[in-house]
Amino acid sequence: MKKVFGRPASLKKTPFRYCPGCGHSLIHRLIAEIVDELGIREKTIGIAPVGCAVFAYDYFDFDMIEVAHGRPPAAATGMKRTLPDRIVFSYQGDGDLAAIGTAEIIHAANRGENITVFFVNNATYGMTGGQMAPTTLSDQKTTTTPKGRDPRTAGYPLHVSEMLATIEGASFIARTSIDSFKNVLTAKKLMEKAFRYQIEDRGFSMVEILSPCPTDWGLSPEKAVEWLRSRMMDVYKLGIIKDRYSKESHSWKKELS
Repeated sequence: MKKVFGRPASLKKTPFRYCPGCGHSLIHRLIAEIVDELGIREKTIGIAPVGCAVFAYDYFDFDMIEVAHGRPPAAATGMKRTLPDRIVFSYQGDGDLAAIGTAEIIHAANRGENITVFFVNNATYGMTGGQMAPTTLSDQKTTTTPKGRDPRTAGYPLHVSEMLATIEGASFIARTSIDSFKNVLTAKKLMEKAFRYQIEDRGFSMVEILSPCPTDWGLSPEKAVEWLRSRMMDVYKLGIIKDRYSKESHSWKKELS
């Protein structure tokens, strides 16, 4: 019988301990598959911060570094400049990248650092109890906004990808989702492209991935996916937001087909 499924070599034989319906495990697998298919496992270095991303070193079977909250872009910068032949990526959540790490990600993009960033956006602080994050939607209920986020006092959802796309040093910025088989395939394609841009020395690349967090959203895994589609994807449009090296004209308003 032909084998049609197998564990990627870049994933350890360790059961995931993420909550049921969480998107991290699926995103981990996509990264591992891409690393294997590109043949870069022996020279890949992943960097993850505080948050649910902190568990990444338990699952990836290549070099991993854990750093302080919000600091992966700085650590990735130092690692890539010291070892330019390595493939360096950061794996960050929205509570990390879009909050305490905002300055880090902006200046890494502005310098055009030749690194790859995977930005997992679930619109909440996942590990610490479901508090409001910069990406939390208006009116979304969290443990710190029990009546819903009020933009008058808490500001508006931060569109990190659109913001970074305005920076000259950023080469490739895209947003995708893992809510469906179709979007998972698209996510893998965009994530691979972000890796390839680094391999080709094209500068800073980032892929934002919309991901469900059923536990902190107070929903079943099925309902969490539905909420992601009906609410998050309406606010955070999917698509290629910036591609410096593409001849095509992309817009955040144009969804990927």
